Amino acid sequence: MQAIVQFGKYRFTMGRLFLFMVVTMMVLMFYSVAFAIVAPAAGTFAYDVYDVAVTKMLQGPIGFVGGVAAMIIGAVLAIQGKILGAIPAICGGAVLLKADALVTSLGAIV
Repeated sequence: MQAIVQFGKYRFTMGRLFLFMVVTMMVLMFYSVAFAIVAPAAGTFAYDVYDVAVTKMLQGPIGFVGGVAAMIIGAVLAIQGKILGAIPAICGGAVLLKADALVTSLGAIV
């Protein structure tokens, strides 16, 4: 059987790709439980860690400067025509700028 895609010594044939897709779809179909991340209660150790990491760093100057810097890098890469480098930089900057909302709104599959 001929290889469809080859990365170094690894070959992916039609059978392997089909098996991977079937297994992935079965896992996604049967595992549907997601737990949302909730901000911890005040006064606990987890709240102190959450307060420093999310409130003071991500919502503070560190997160803002990181997000703006990533957006600027993405804009410079887009102007230079390096779109494949610009897309992750812009998306990462947007995630950093909205990290406080993402922490509590996304569900974590555990």
